Amino acid sequence: MENDYKKLEKIANDIRIDIIKQTYYAGSGHPGGSLSAADIMAVLYFQEMNIDPSNPKKEDRDKFVLSKGHASPLLYATLAHRGFFPKEELTGFRKLGSMLQGHPDTKKVPGVEMSTGSLGQGYSASVGMAIAAKLDGKPTRVYTLLGDGEMQEGIVWEASMAAAHYKLDNLTVIVDWNGLQIDGKNDEVMTVTPVDKKFESFGFHVIRIDGHSFKEIEDAFAEARRTKGKPTAIIAKTVKGKGVSFMENNYGWHGKAPNEEEAKKAVAELGGEW
Repeated sequence: MENDYKKLEKIANDIRIDIIKQTYYAGSGHPGGSLSAADIMAVLYFQEMNIDPSNPKKEDRDKFVLSKGHASPLLYATLAHRGFFPKEELTGFRKLGSMLQGHPDTKKVPGVEMSTGSLGQGYSASVGMAIAAKLDGKPTRVYTLLGDGEMQEGIVWEASMAAAHYKLDNLTVIVDWNGLQIDGKNDEVMTVTPVDKKFESFGFHVIRIDGHSFKEIEDAFAEARRTKGKPTAIIAKTVKGKGVSFMENNYGWHGKAPNEEEAKKAVAELGGEW
């Protein structure tokens, strides 16, 4: 098991390195909230989900929706490392003619289930996907990743109401709880706490974890699979900019690309090569 965690740590680190490189080469993007969820994505894509990179549209696949679509460098790096498309494509992030736009595009990128960016709408679509799977009698599980600032959107709670009403035990909502958004601390911009109690009041099974502990992430997904009759919300406490000393817990890196010196320093801290 320890070896498995070491492998996941290596995958998550490689994802982080490519997040830095994508935003640097593009000269724009959102590194902070991409870095914070890399450990969660490593477990999801390399251990948890039933997916096949050689057949992205297979009928019984599990589905992932990046509701916080601005964290596209995270999704693109994950998909590339999982084999959905060549890693060389990552250098085209946010460039004219590239399939890797600033926000995920389901029509252009293999493995992207939903075009997202308008906060809360990706989550709403994932509820629809989970309902459809139930109606079709498919084993599909649906996972969606939300930012904590995204919880300020009213549509999030409308979707939560529907998810609980339809007893979507095939839906797992993951909240990347890093405490920061583009304008500063969540609690100073618009308080959403206690978000766990809110989900519970809407009828969710709620799990609170350290979003950088592979064991806790793994155990939470297993618990979600065992939960019947209600959807699960995983509140994952994370660090914005995780893995890069000068980006950690600094909201200024929410939507700012590193310059060459900063990018090289970040990659070196992550143990990568330039």
